[in-house]
Formats: sequence, C-alpha cells, structure tokens
Amino acid sequence: MSGYAKLFEQMLEQSHKMARTFNPALESFQVHGFDKLIPTMPKDFMDMMWGNTFNPDGLDSKTRLLVVIAGLTVLGAQADAQFKIAVRHALEAGATEREIAEVIYQMAMLGGIPAMSRALDLAQTVFDETDEETGK
Repeated sequence: MSGYAKLFEQMLEQSHKMARTFNPALESFQVHGFDKLIPTMPKDFMDMMWGNTFNPDGLDSKTRLLVVIAGLTVLGAQADAQFKIAVRHALEAGATEREIAEVIYQMAMLGGIPAMSRALDLAQTVFDETDEETGK
C-alpha cells in the first residue's frame, strides 16, 4: 500500500471515529465506499471538512458542531434539515441549549438579525422536539 493510500485509510478511520462521536447511532456506519456514496467530494475536501489534516488532535466534536452551526447561521440558516441535524448532533456532543443560542446570537453581527432569528427559530424547534422525546 502506498503512503498516500495508507494516509487516506487513516483519514477514513478518523472520519469513522468522528462520526461515532457525533452520533453513537453511527457505530455501525462503514466508511468503506463512502467515496462512492458522495462521489463529488474530493479527498482534500474531506480532509478539510473533518479537520484531520491540519490538526488531528484539535477541536472536539462539540466545538466542531458549534462552528458548523455558526457557519450555517451566517449563511442565513437556509438549509433547515442540515441546520437541525447540526443542532441535534451538537446537543448529543454535549453542547447546552444556551451555548447553541449564544453561538447563534454571536452570528447576528456577521449574518444579520434575520439570519439569527431564523436560526434561533430552527434551534428552538429542535429544543422543543428534544424536550418532548426526553419528557422534559
């Protein structure tokens, strides 16, 4: 196996570990064939997306997900499903509702008040659904 192939295999395993951390239900997720699942995603983008190229021991899952929520908020929280999934995963990774709301509030300066309001509405929907599921 070439050095690049070995590095790619290592990156896939790190991605698998990260996915399990984001959501324990992904325990059985197999990374083999992932490149066929999303064939337009180049390896360099995957490395960048998972953050393993620059610092494999860097940000934890909670922080990475808060960053995703910040980015999606600045973009106007236009992708409802993706935004809600990021909020759910952030909660699963240990973020509190307050931390998520603070990240969204902070993005008002960059994305504007309408983007912040939209993101808060979507996050509140997730918070309410989570409360119903847990009986709070």
